[in-house]
Amino acid sequence: MNTIEQLRSALLTHQPRRISAALPEAGILVPVTRDTAQPKIILTRRAEHLNTHKGQVAFPGGKRDETDPSLSFTALRECHEEIGVPPDQVELLGALSQVISLHGIRVSPFVGLIDDTYPLVANPDELDSIFKVPVQFFREAEPIRRDKMTYKGMALSVPSYHFRDQGETYEIWGLSAIVVVELMNLAFGTQISIFDEPYKLAPTS
Repeated sequence: MNTIEQLRSALLTHQPRRISAALPEAGILVPVTRDTAQPKIILTRRAEHLNTHKGQVAFPGGKRDETDPSLSFTALRECHEEIGVPPDQVELLGALSQVISLHGIRVSPFVGLIDDTYPLVANPDELDSIFKVPVQFFREAEPIRRDKMTYKGMALSVPSYHFRDQGETYEIWGLSAIVVVELMNLAFGTQISIFDEPYKLAPTS
């Protein structure tokens, strides 16, 4: 089974975790290139002039509009607006678990396949770059550090990755890293932990 088939099979039966709290909602797309030899995950870097999340690596996505019929629609709409890929060029495979952002927004990630040759165009109002990370990178890379975060009283240790592309270094961390980790663990059995193991104190003598 090739990597794309693994991904498709894993998401077909996946039951993502849902968060029941009444919060503002957003949808993001996790675009993966339809390349059986070397599939890549498409990520963006937010423009420096934005008021929030400036300079941060993120997936295409944003808050749900009142007119959006679903969160998957939101994710596809934002993908079109941010990187120029229309909904009819995305094959949705399924959803990942919801995550709460640092700003208290319930984020729903959706995984979709995009042809590797489809031209990507960064919307300068929102992004300063688009880049592709081979799936294999996340299966093999060691985090440069782990960020301590807390969710509902549970301590998390979220990996942060540095990826270099065309002379640029991109840091993949926070919510984006949590989403990537779930995808890697679900589809490829990487067993990357996001729990607080590195921060447990050694027993005192």
